[in-house]
Amino acid sequence: MFFIKRGNLDKLLESLRGDYRVYVPRKMGNGTGYSLLGESDTDYIIGGSRSFEPLKSFFFLGREKVAEDFKPDILREDKPLCIVGAKACDLKGFTILDFVFIDDEYGDPTYMKAREEALIISADCTAATETCFCTAVDVNPWPDFNFDINLSPVDDGYSVTIGSEKGQILIDNNKNLFTKETEDQTKAVKQNRKNVKAEVMARVQEMEIPTTERLRRVVEKQYESVIWDEVCRTCVECGACNTICPTCHCFLLYDQKSEGKLARFRVWDSCMVNDFARVAGGENPRDRLWMRLRNRFDKKFTYFPEVAGEIGCTGCGRCISACPGKI
Repeated sequence: MFFIKRGNLDKLLESLRGDYRVYVPRKMGNGTGYSLLGESDTDYIIGGSRSFEPLKSFFFLGREKVAEDFKPDILREDKPLCIVGAKACDLKGFTILDFVFIDDEYGDPTYMKAREEALIISADCTAATETCFCTAVDVNPWPDFNFDINLSPVDDGYSVTIGSEKGQILIDNNKNLFTKETEDQTKAVKQNRKNVKAEVMARVQEMEIPTTERLRRVVEKQYESVIWDEVCRTCVECGACNTICPTCHCFLLYDQKSEGKLARFRVWDSCMVNDFARVAGGENPRDRLWMRLRNRFDKKFTYFPEVAGEIGCTGCGRCISACPGKI
């Protein structure tokens, strides 16, 4: 385990700007959001709770040109991504996105390239939002995987955990910025993690959110229940729950012609929208809103455990925060 002072972290991120597009979390309104790190920029937050936008928005863009005039390739950004401060719930989201988009034969080349080249500098949560329930779905409020190095706030800096070969190389190339973590710092990190986990668990108990296995059994057992029709009555089909979710990945393709050039774009789609399941003949197997709401839960808590061995929920609580119908 290593330790890096805040000032040395500033220096590390400044040096990474030469090879990466570095995005850092900042205070934005009542929450936290990401923006590009500028030259000599030290105005960022490590710790706190998850950002209001999901990490997927960097790797699976909301709107992206995927083809143009039959060219073999589309010109992309010249520098890969470096995401700083990513939280455990978003990193767990990679488990589903990777299952969907990474494949030797049918994988998505844009997503795979971004994932392969990106540098992930994650961070522990030091607080929970009102809607966080990660512990209910077996996710800790600190990263356990899918990161290169992780930062745990302690003293006047951060305890550093290596999560990949890429992370080890990063530390080896910048040894002058790191020191050995002390025993007291190790104990402090453990206590901080214990405290924030207890905070999340208290919120889970307050909101009466069941555990992962119980959630799965309930969704399976209540597939024909009237509850879906009752709950969906305040839904306005805005799709916020889909776009804000770190694991939702459905998209549609459309063509656009401009100035004699033809381009194909990919945009996020929402399974809550009426036309989502409509087929070419005009029929719609899910023409009722309650069917679409049920399908969303069924896919997350039944389908993905069966095909991927993981539930499609990370406990980030963004869908609760974003829903105007308070579902």
